[in-house]
Amino acid sequence: MMNYGRDRPAPPPVTRTVPEQTAAVRARTLTVVRGHRTVLDRLDFDVPPGRVTGLLGPSGCGKTTLMRAVVGTQAKVTGTLDVLGRPAGHARLRPRIGYVTQSPAIYDDLTVRQNLDYFAAVLHPGRAARAERRESVRRAVGDVDLAPHADALAGNLSGGQRSRVSLAVALLGTPELLVLDEPTVGLAPVLRRDLWQLFHRLAADRGTTLLVSSHVMDEAERCHRLLLMREGRLLAAGTPGALRARTGAATVEEAFLHLVDEATPTERTPPTLAPRPPEPTP
Repeated sequence: MMNYGRDRPAPPPVTRTVPEQTAAVRARTLTVVRGHRTVLDRLDFDVPPGRVTGLLGPSGCGKTTLMRAVVGTQAKVTGTLDVLGRPAGHARLRPRIGYVTQSPAIYDDLTVRQNLDYFAAVLHPGRAARAERRESVRRAVGDVDLAPHADALAGNLSGGQRSRVSLAVALLGTPELLVLDEPTVGLAPVLRRDLWQLFHRLAADRGTTLLVSSHVMDEAERCHRLLLMREGRLLAAGTPGALRARTGAATVEEAFLHLVDEATPTERTPPTLAPRPPEPTP
């Protein structure tokens, strides 16, 4: 599988569930106010179906709040936010969306397989769905390459492996929309590469729409499309190539900094962005 980057653009994915002309996520004047602080400030954007869309920006710029709004768990949201053709948070969207938070949401005292069996039973209850559950668990374990650790306690796994278990849980229902909140933070380079290859497989082979947040600018080049955020506002949206061309920059990080200067010409010090994540022991 290719490691997609600026020199190797990702191939056009196959869209199955949502028509190509319809945005998987559409926001108009999306706003979230918390106390006296405006966390999201009148955002307008579309997320195309069957693509990997990157949500990029410094820590604290509102990425997690935006993702919580998309999956329907954020309070005090105003404006319009439609997800897969329905208002965000609609009950019928629950089985169609997979959400992976920054902290793995799994049980440490269960094995990898037991965790997946439990969540599969929540998604597909009853004896009649036993075969479906078994197949979804098998597929999810294979997707995240955890077969050798399927019978290990989740609490004994490395941080990267625990993140993969959490991703496997999100993949149990073969979601149409997969929302991933900084899924590669703190992971070793090889695992980061493998996860991005998986993201592109899901988009190309299954037509899954992925919204992936990160504060690491070199991951921007791996996305089909980008939403660049700062301080709750949307600086720009477009493909990595289009954003580089628009700003005359060689990299997306340079394009981002150019857009920051353009938006706030009197500010001398741009926000600090991580050029690459730490490289812990896998």
